[in-house]
Amino acid sequence: MEAANQRGSLTQLRRGALEYCVLALVSTEERYAVDLVRQLGEIEALVTSEGTLYPLLSRLRREGLVTTTWRESDTGPPRRYYRI
Repeated sequence: MEAANQRGSLTQLRRGALEYCVLALVSTEERYAVDLVRQLGEIEALVTSEGTLYPLLSRLRREGLVTTTWRESDTGPPRRYYRI
């Protein structure tokens, strides 16, 4: 039971750190979600997926911590860019 509690605590710690890492990344320049996943994936402890990141970005937007703009993409559908 103790190991499960430790894993749960580690997961909560990663989620909390992930939010601050995302905010730090979008504070330096506009980024879209796939770019954020790629950047975060370079840090082993923060490897994440779009499925984890999109809900976080939506919450940050609802809370007014980030703003978004849509831009056309040369390689596919328009992308939503995030910034502080």
